[in-house]
Amino acid sequence: MTDQTARLYRMVMPDHLCPFGRKSKFLLKRKGYEVEDHPLTNRDEVDAFMDKHGVETTPQTFIGGERIGGYDELRVHFGLDDPDKETTYQPIIALFAVAALMALALTWLLRGEVVIPRTVEWFAAISMILLGLQKLKDVEGFSTMFLNYDLLAQKWVPYGYIYPYAEAGAGVLMLAGVLTWISAPVALFIGLVGATSVFKAVYIDKRELKCACVGGDSSVPLGFVSLTENLMMIAMGLWMGAKALFL
Repeated sequence: MTDQTARLYRMVMPDHLCPFGRKSKFLLKRKGYEVEDHPLTNRDEVDAFMDKHGVETTPQTFIGGERIGGYDELRVHFGLDDPDKETTYQPIIALFAVAALMALALTWLLRGEVVIPRTVEWFAAISMILLGLQKLKDVEGFSTMFLNYDLLAQKWVPYGYIYPYAEAGAGVLMLAGVLTWISAPVALFIGLVGATSVFKAVYIDKRELKCACVGGDSSVPLGFVSLTENLMMIAMGLWMGAKALFL
């Protein structure tokens, strides 16, 4: 901990309280700094401050006479973020972790056990629903990013708009265990196309792209982890289809 003082300039207006200013103040205090808070309470004060320091945004933090910058720069300053890191697996890891916990909760609720064979099915189905939901938040953005690497979407643009509904819909049907004759072929088809597209883009063409798996604003790198979504759908399609036919 340190007894250093940091100067923070942030917007505190009747119609706008800057959230990043609040977060900067909290972070500074958490790091042991005494915060010399300078609220900018009107547009004239904000404009005068930005003109004086040659900046285009607020908040701005100064430590030891040095301007650190806004909230993002402050996190980098304290070693909480990597300034060179443009991609991260965090969104997809969080999604799969939540899906796993939901599958375990469903198992306990319905069967009174922690894990049963169907837990794996429920995990895959819930993952498909959550992944589809992420894409449905912004179908236009997803379809645009998807066009960068999906082979079918590049030949038939509407596929990029259909995909989120197909993925989420197949997941819902698989979770319910109904209409397998629809859900299994859909999952198998989109999984095979997706896996082929990702493999070609990453391992044959050696392209460095971001995966659209969690939506159009994704920062997840296209690579092996991106194949997980498609491989899981292929496995679910084959398993559910075989189960419906032979079990």
